[in-house]
Amino acid sequence: MSKTKPWAKAMPESQFKVMRDIIAAPSPVGLESAMTEGVLKPYFDKFSPKSWAMHRFQGNAGVVWDTHPGKDDMFTVMIVGHADKIRMQVRKIGNDGKIWINSDAFLPCTLIGHEVTLFSDDPQKPGQYRAIKGGTVEAMGAIHFSEPAQRTGDKGIRPKQMYLELQIHGADKVGQIEALGIRPGDTLLLDRPIKRSFSPDTFYGAYLDNGLGCFVAAEVAKLIAGVAALKKVRCQFAFASHEEIGRYGSRVMAGELKPDALIAVDVNHDYVAAPNIGDRNMSPLEMGKGFTLSTGAIVSEHLNHQIKSAALKHKIPMQLDVCGNDTGTDGMAAVLASVDCAATSIGFPIRNMHTISESGNTSDVLAAIHVIFETICAMEQVKNLNTQFKTSHPRLDKAVELKHKKAKSLKTR
Repeated sequence: MSKTKPWAKAMPESQFKVMRDIIAAPSPVGLESAMTEGVLKPYFDKFSPKSWAMHRFQGNAGVVWDTHPGKDDMFTVMIVGHADKIRMQVRKIGNDGKIWINSDAFLPCTLIGHEVTLFSDDPQKPGQYRAIKGGTVEAMGAIHFSEPAQRTGDKGIRPKQMYLELQIHGADKVGQIEALGIRPGDTLLLDRPIKRSFSPDTFYGAYLDNGLGCFVAAEVAKLIAGVAALKKVRCQFAFASHEEIGRYGSRVMAGELKPDALIAVDVNHDYVAAPNIGDRNMSPLEMGKGFTLSTGAIVSEHLNHQIKSAALKHKIPMQLDVCGNDTGTDGMAAVLASVDCAATSIGFPIRNMHTISESGNTSDVLAAIHVIFETICAMEQVKNLNTQFKTSHPRLDKAVELKHKKAKSLKTR
């Protein structure tokens, strides 16, 4: 590991560009190939050894790079980011030229006025897509047409009010739209690639969820490719589909490839900066304070101990996140696929999740990259990982009783 603590330094512009390109790939749910094949494959081709293999799937566009294909006797660690983005979809073409859309997992009020790109499947040549730019998402047209309660803020904007404004005018508005090949089901994506923001080491834009997780998995792969070939640990760098609608892609990958350990990488919340939730007493996760590590749900405490040890040894800043019965990430993939696998989830606190202005801190992202890398390097030193993971489940009946210690007296003024 570099002694310069790369997570404590500004992200180089060359690395930031890679992150931007991955996040900017137009890869909505079910149409993830722009990221997996269009951006990630050329990037992996630059650094991955010829001995690595790429797994593809029939039912989805997810991909997995495998450091030791066919070596099923090796301890396998799968690192998973999800390539799919929240989409909006065309619902109906109105007689007045409005293209009615759904808001999916976006808050409707966060979409108003923002530029989008509509991707249309050519009705005459299925499988050929066209991009239509220059449109915005609207709901009321103007404040003058809104209900009084909306003007005061007592009433919000409903999903059924959302439409795409393409500025269609003149005769036969429906015909003009249909001539473009726009049909129900067509996908819309927000149009705002990430850029560096005002405060040091910060950036903002659309779709940090979850291009960031994919970027981290790719950068871990690059670090692994740069060291001597692993002898005991087989790594599988996975870029899953369909996470945003139920985490269906990663469970297929886990079911097919059956890893021994799985580390999901996904965005988390900056709860400290989140407005109006103080009474919820959430975990005090904060942007700029390091990567987050999930606890609870189906998380493997032994795997977490490996990650915590790597973080302590290399002084990588870490924050603990408390989960209930579900991590909310692809960390659930193996258990959902009925595969015996030690799993956890790593993330980074971001603000404004599921909006066009999601923001994050590069130091948190770099911390996530390097703690995963250092964890894998530490695993490589273990004599028998399979035995260790099966016999190292924590024994609370062996816990040492802790006695009360008198606190040091505080200086009084």
